[in-house]
Amino acid sequence: MTDTKERILQTSLRLFAAEGYEAVSVSTIAGELGMTKGALYKHYKNKQDIFDSIVARMEKQDAEQAGDYDVPEGTVQEMEEAYQSTSLEQMLEYSKAQFRYWTEDPFAASFRKMLTLEQFRSERMGELYQQYLAAGPMGYVADLFDGMGFADPQKKAASFYAPMFLLYAVYDGAKESEKAAVTALADACLEQCYRELKKERAE
Repeated sequence: MTDTKERILQTSLRLFAAEGYEAVSVSTIAGELGMTKGALYKHYKNKQDIFDSIVARMEKQDAEQAGDYDVPEGTVQEMEEAYQSTSLEQMLEYSKAQFRYWTEDPFAASFRKMLTLEQFRSERMGELYQQYLAAGPMGYVADLFDGMGFADPQKKAASFYAPMFLLYAVYDGAKESEKAAVTALADACLEQCYRELKKERAE
């Protein structure tokens, strides 16, 4: 990807996150970058093309994040053995990293904010919000717990993921000086769930 194409992608996502996808036009993006619409169209066909490229980037980064922590990248139907072999320790570290990723990585944080703004404005945005931030991650955690042999995996997944989901919003509203404390709280909540699960497994 060329530097110009990357700048268009990054700037577009930043604007979508701040103002909403529907509110931002190609003219707005071009103006923010100090270029003409014609120059922008040399890199992307239209606003939908920019959006599709953002989603493709997120899919790639999502898979890379999972790979970095050696947790399953696909569904339980595709990778049943990987779900069964993932440890609680791997899951804990991956979950901590995911909280930081969705709050501190500029691209991921902007994508999350865009979906939060747009989830009720279009069916596609609502589906992506569920996939990346709500039903998707909770279902993933439930499948991992199921693979580990825990009873009531859905209930445990809700208890495990709920603090992360809540604290995304708390992090967004916190002052810069308070954000580290929110991240530490997320870690503490995940560690408490981890200890409870370890205790249950030992009984």
